[in-house]
Amino acid sequence: MSILSWIIVGLIAGWLAGKVMTGGGYGLIGDIIVGVIGGLLGGFLASYFFHVGDPMSGINLPSILIAFGGAVLLLFIVRALTGRRRVHSH
Repeated sequence: MSILSWIIVGLIAGWLAGKVMTGGGYGLIGDIIVGVIGGLLGGFLASYFFHVGDPMSGINLPSILIAFGGAVLLLFIVRALTGRRRVHSH
């Protein structure tokens, strides 16, 4: 995929993941970053576990779904880790 395709798929996937996960998104740039990293994570998992040949093959529904799944997983992990590190002062 071209870099522009990664950005577009990442934006869509990151935005969707931010809407699905509680707490909202991270703004335009943050959603793109989450989506692109989610695409890498989702693409790796799809290749490794499900033996998908080319999971991120352009701007299409399968690529967006794989990136979305990876972005949701990424947000879940990040929020679980950052939630544990918060210090509540009373």
